[in-house]
Amino acid sequence: MPKRRRARKISGPPGFRGYRPYGMMNSRKNEIELLYEEYEALKLADYELLNHFEASVFMGVSRSTFARIYKSARIKIAHALVETREIKTVFGNVSFSGR
Repeated sequence: MPKRRRARKISGPPGFRGYRPYGMMNSRKNEIELLYEEYEALKLADYELLNHFEASVFMGVSRSTFARIYKSARIKIAHALVETREIKTVFGNVSFSGR
């Protein structure tokens, strides 16, 4: 039986539901789903400039798990920008913890 996945702690949901490239029509077939924990990883590492260890402590995961979440978020954002795709935020496996 696989190990139960622990919820990642985040400070709160993103302040948006998604982003769409300028001039894009309502084509939802190619949207990319950015999980809340991936958004939080980007925010902690790139906006708040925390190192991976500090960010992993905040989110309640190991440093290697944080690195995987962060890498997944970067890949999704890159695909959305290069392939002109819409980004949609989805809940994922999180629990909210205020700072």
